Amino acid sequence: MSRAKSLAQLEAAEEAHANDPERADMLRRARIFKTGWLELAEALVRVRKSRSFAAWGYETFEDYTKKELRLRQETVDKLTGSFLFLKERAPDVMDRDGVTQKIPSYESVDFLRRAEERNDAPREVIDEIREKVLEHPVSMPTLSKHFAPRVFPPTDDERVAKEKVALKGAAERLRDVIAESRSAPLNAASELTMAIERFLAALEVGE
Repeated sequence: MSRAKSLAQLEAAEEAHANDPERADMLRRARIFKTGWLELAEALVRVRKSRSFAAWGYETFEDYTKKELRLRQETVDKLTGSFLFLKERAPDVMDRDGVTQKIPSYESVDFLRRAEERNDAPREVIDEIREKVLEHPVSMPTLSKHFAPRVFPPTDDERVAKEKVALKGAAERLRDVIAESRSAPLNAASELTMAIERFLAALEVGE
């Protein structure tokens, strides 16, 4: 059964049992569960194209999604980008019912979309990501852990920034341990604490 037909049946059943609030609510929740993010993404694409938001008092689509829908711009971009990617590259995924056939998360689809846009990524890796996203969907953390370093390797600046964050965290933890210690020699503890503070200050200015 197609996703559209399944949703139509659920909606009809919800209306038919409107006199039983609990039963109707269960049907509504099942319908929302099945639609997942695709329903919202499709509506966002439609509203952006039609500029309906202007009639609702908003100057821009971004203004509308931020103020009325309380959605971050990054989220909106991922939702709409992932929807359009599936529509063009894997339309059959959009017909899944969400239960017997799992619909990948919009974050995963966005990961695949960005991976396919890279010209330097090995084709076999892209094919493997596509399989993990579309055919046998895995969680976004799993996807990122296994493929991000191979497709989106960090730049030198990003590596340095990450190392600085790790060093800062380790230094601050050591400073806090020394401050709370009752057994550390006072003179040595004081000297080490001052050294740690100098180290943290140097990290801040990039020395």
